[in-house]
Amino acid sequence: MTETALPPSITRTLDRFAALGREEKMQALVSYAKKLEPLPQRFATLDRAAFNVPECQTRVDIFPEKRADGTLHFYADVNVRQSPTIAAVLAVTFQAINDQPPEVTLAIPPDYVRRLMTGMGLNAREVGLNAMVQRLKRYAQDAL
Repeated sequence: MTETALPPSITRTLDRFAALGREEKMQALVSYAKKLEPLPQRFATLDRAAFNVPECQTRVDIFPEKRADGTLHFYADVNVRQSPTIAAVLAVTFQAINDQPPEVTLAIPPDYVRRLMTGMGLNAREVGLNAMVQRLKRYAQDAL
């Protein structure tokens, strides 16, 4: 997809972060990490192996939920204190894609993580962050 074809929610997210300097981005990430929605109790008893993103340095489990109206809502279980960057990227991404049709998640551009994290010096996390985005896309594809 070309950038002009991106859903508005994803464009807003990328534009918001592109306009921030390094320190502002770091502050924004700290703020977003605190906004990650808690994992609902109904997911607590599920086998985590199917939801784990093994490419991440930190344990991250992502749970998709398809709503009756066909939209998707994602939840994540991650230790926010241990991995605030992971929690923040998930919170930012979920804000753009939750309660949207699967096509919105599938429209996340391949360079999304790089664009979001530009200038922050967190390249070591990029593999895991990209793996999380790919997992979201796989869930979205399965929901079609």
